[in-house]
Amino acid sequence: MDFNDIIGYALRIGVVLSAIFIVLGIIFLFTFQGSNGFSITQIASPNSIVNSSIFMPYEIPSGLPILRPLDYIYLGLMILIATPVIRVLLGIIQFAIERNKLYTIITIVVFFNLMFAIFLLPILIGK
Repeated sequence: MDFNDIIGYALRIGVVLSAIFIVLGIIFLFTFQGSNGFSITQIASPNSIVNSSIFMPYEIPSGLPILRPLDYIYLGLMILIATPVIRVLLGIIQFAIERNKLYTIITIVVFFNLMFAIFLLPILIGK
């Protein structure tokens, strides 16, 4: 199997999994008329207090077995965000296997920029 096929499969799997979790979350949201103690109108309001700052990523898995809709939606969004990051990581591996030092280094820099923007920048801006 060609490495480009592996990258293609990783991207497809990430997008499909993300869509499945988001659609399930939306179905549960309308079925249960809300989530995590919030009504649909509170969640959908333009001035809603429901946003990603009140949900911690480590809390999401505990909401899946009890069918909390917002946890499904946030998991789908996290998978969607992780998909291109995984693609960049696979690019590092691909260039390293090809022994292309320049592109390996450039892709490593891109990967660290992504990690900085996803994990450290929100902390620095929040202070």
